[in-house]
Amino acid sequence: MKSNKSYLKRIRVTRRGKLIVRAKGQNHFNAKASGGKRRAKRHAVALALNARARRRFLPRS
Repeated sequence: MKSNKSYLKRIRVTRRGKLIVRAKGQNHFNAKASGGKRRAKRHAVALALNARARRRFLPRS
């Protein structure tokens, strides 16, 4: 089974196997958000996938 390329481009796998993604909601409507919320969105977020989703989207990782 091939891996889902569109999904794979949005995540990064660390050396220990954790999945890192961008924080959601960064694209627009950020002017109204407080400074703390805007700063928090800059950081990457760890993604927790269950075994079924990992098998479906990332069969080779």
